[in-house]
Amino acid sequence: MLGMTLAASMARSWWTFIVRGVFAILFGLICLFFPPVAIVALATLFGFWLLLDGISGLAVAWQMRSKGGWWLPLLEGIAGLIAGFLAIVWPEITALVLVLFVGFWAIVTGAFEVWAAIPLREQIQGEFWLGLAGVISVLFGIYVIVFPGAGILSVLWLIAIFAIAFGVSLIGLGWRLRGINEEMTHHGQMAAGGTNP
Repeated sequence: MLGMTLAASMARSWWTFIVRGVFAILFGLICLFFPPVAIVALATLFGFWLLLDGISGLAVAWQMRSKGGWWLPLLEGIAGLIAGFLAIVWPEITALVLVLFVGFWAIVTGAFEVWAAIPLREQIQGEFWLGLAGVISVLFGIYVIVFPGAGILSVLWLIAIFAIAFGVSLIGLGWRLRGINEEMTHHGQMAAGGTNP
């Protein structure tokens, strides 16, 4: 029952997943084609992306506030806001600290995504995209933490690839949820029409 309630709530806020996906892809493309020349630029750029992703997560939580499972996107949104704020306020942190910071954030975010996908696995097919986004995020975080000695340019490219893959996964989920929302709306209209005398 919780899974179905969560699926319906997520379907109604399908657009927030697409917005998050678009932001992630844009960030990835910026990293690929306009690589920062200093760690300060990278930290600030990544911080703004985290803030946007955190705001989107809070929007999802607000959409689901009267349903079960709303606290998952709430925690993810708060984590994004805190991480983005710290990255912008203290951009002078060393490359190693930033790399580890990015890795831990990716693991936490991915864990939330996978956790949210579990109750949906028997309700909608679109949970695959949410789970995929989470797995990509966790694997990226582990790689960054295990190999923190890579050059900052290499890390920038990894972040770009991760952001684009993560964004595509979220857009795939949002598109699937859009279809589910349309189906629910159609069935609701049919049911309302059937009750008319």
